[in-house]
Amino acid sequence: MRGLHVGRPPVLPVDKKLGLVVRVMSGELTAAEAAREAGVSEQSVSNWRRQFIEGGRNGLAGESGKDTGEASRVAELSQENAMLKTMIAELYMELRKYGRSAAVRPPQPRGKTRPGRLVN
Repeated sequence: MRGLHVGRPPVLPVDKKLGLVVRVMSGELTAAEAAREAGVSEQSVSNWRRQFIEGGRNGLAGESGKDTGEASRVAELSQENAMLKTMIAELYMELRKYGRSAAVRPPQPRGKTRPGRLVN
């Protein structure tokens, strides 16, 4: 059983995968021939073809290759970002209203006397 490659094949560059998928889709190669050329399984070539078609479908649907879960997460984060920016602006205005000195100085402890001071 010498010469058998066991385990995961090396990762091919995207351009190489794309070239093979286009050749398979155009009929120039079969999936089996493309798999032999790349040193991968036919299943890998079929997966690349499926991913290529799904990416094209998503691009035509205006999703720019993002799945709907990712697109909704981006929208959610954008909304949260806008809310946080508004909160920061409001807090900044509150600090300006009370003056910078209150924001810069730490609060002084109350009810304690310093050593050496006389209390009347």
